[in-house]
This record gives sequence, structure tokens and C-alpha cells, in this order.
Amino acid sequence: MVKVLITGSNGQVGSCLVKQLQSCPEIEFIAVDRNELDITSEQEVIKTVNDFMPTIIINAAAHTAVDKAENEVELSYAINRDGPKYLAQAAEQVGAAILHISTDYVFAGDKEGLYSESDTVNPQGVYGESKLAGEKAVINACSRHIILRTAWVFGEDGNNFVKTMLRLAQQKDSLGIVADQFGGPTYAGDIAAALIKIAKAITNLKNEFDSNNYGIYHFSGMPHVNWYEFAQVIFDKAVEQKILVKSPDVKGIKTEEYPTPAKRPTNSKLNTKKITTVFTIPASDWQSVLNHLSDYA
Repeated sequence: MVKVLITGSNGQVGSCLVKQLQSCPEIEFIAVDRNELDITSEQEVIKTVNDFMPTIIINAAAHTAVDKAENEVELSYAINRDGPKYLAQAAEQVGAAILHISTDYVFAGDKEGLYSESDTVNPQGVYGESKLAGEKAVINACSRHIILRTAWVFGEDGNNFVKTMLRLAQQKDSLGIVADQFGGPTYAGDIAAALIKIAKAITNLKNEFDSNNYGIYHFSGMPHVNWYEFAQVIFDKAVEQKILVKSPDVKGIKTEEYPTPAKRPTNSKLNTKKITTVFTIPASDWQSVLNHLSDYA
């Protein structure tokens, strides 16, 4: 029996993991949120892991408030670095593997083309710096680790760009959307499915997992777009599905016209070839997911 411990169970990815694992009878799992397990407490992590003895730990917990992170430095590092470190250390002690979600924000975002797993990291803010520190902590603490970097996450639960656009479209006739930042929108359910597929591959006794395949992987959506284009697809599909009577007038604006406390990467386009090659996991088909926008309205 494969035993999976999920942290961050109420987040966008965590809630999808819970839903999908309920239809996997071969996997026993427990899912905890921060009220049930404070991952920044080493003692709590050790107790939970030793009590449950998981085969896999999936860490979906994170401090993802990018702008707030600029002022919440200690909290960001506690959740994004220290928590993953304690989970990875506990995983190593009980012989488990750890799957840890990271972000495109570990890159500067100034490269031409797609970011590969081996590209130089250079985060531009506290969120990215703390997530990179978490990656390093996991790698150093647990020999059986998968780091899954993703970008532009949206799902039925939690706050995200899709929900924000649908709300604003009900309130305003015109919107200015940033058109000079590019990336791959990624459905949280697809991230959950990817993590479950990886977990099954790692624990497949009939086909011994190649330890050389532990490491860092990129997973995000295709095709790549800018935020303005992403919003246009959302509005067009919302009108088709009669969630909106009409689309607001959308104008593409530059990043400097919408200043934020934290700097955003101009280029968040991730190369997902490695995860497709090793695990046969395709890029997230975010456009097809938007055919069911009633779940977001």
C-alpha cells in the first residue's frame, strides 16, 4: 500500500490532490492544512511523519502572496524554506520520497525563449528567493526528491487570475491587463494529476524507479500567452458559456502601468519537455479546462 502525506490540503493544488486521490484505492493518504500541521514546527513535522509513516510526502503548502512576501520576509522563509526542509528531513529518516512544488519565480524572467531545469536561477523578490531556498533545502535533506516548478496556477478553489477576471468583468465595462509578461497558465488539477502519476512511478515495485530521475522538473500550460491574451480567452469562453452577457473592453498595458510591490518575471515560459520524456506527462491544456467556467463563477 502506497501511503501519501499531503500538506497544504486547502490550497489550489492540495484540494485537487484530495479529490483525485479519493478515486485511487491503491493509495492511502492523509491531507493536512496548517491548522492540523504547522510545517514550520520541526517537532510537529517529525511527529506527524513518524505516526503515519508515509511512502511519499507531497508538499503543496506555500506562502504564495508575492507582494505581501516583500514585507513578510520571516514568514515567507519559514513556510517556503524551513517547512520544506523539515518535511524533507523527516522523509529521509523514514525512507520516503518528497514531491515539492516550486515556481517560475526562481528565475529572473529576462531570458529569451523557454526556461529549462538547468538554467541559471536568479529570483528578483522575497517570494522567489524563499522558494529557491526551499528547493535547495529539499535537495540537500532528502535523496529521493522531485521538485516541480510551475507557473500561473488557477483552479476551482482559492484565489486566482481566472476568478479575478470573471469578478471584474461583472463590475467593469473596461479593463487594462498587462500584456508584456508571458507564461503558461496551469490548471491546479493537472498539477495534482502530474504529482500523483509521479508518486505512482516512484513506488511501482514492478518497475524499479531509476534514482537518476529524481531532481527538478518543469510543468506548466501550453500555449504560452501574456496576461492580456489569457484574459481574452477567459472572457470569450465566459460569453460562449453565458456566464457573461458580454466581454468587457480589454486593453493591453505595460507592466509599469500596473506597479506592484514585487517584481514579476517578464518571461515565465517553462520548457516541459523533461517531464514529458521521463513520466509521459503532457503540458497542462489550460484552454480546454476553461470550457467549464461555471466552477469558477
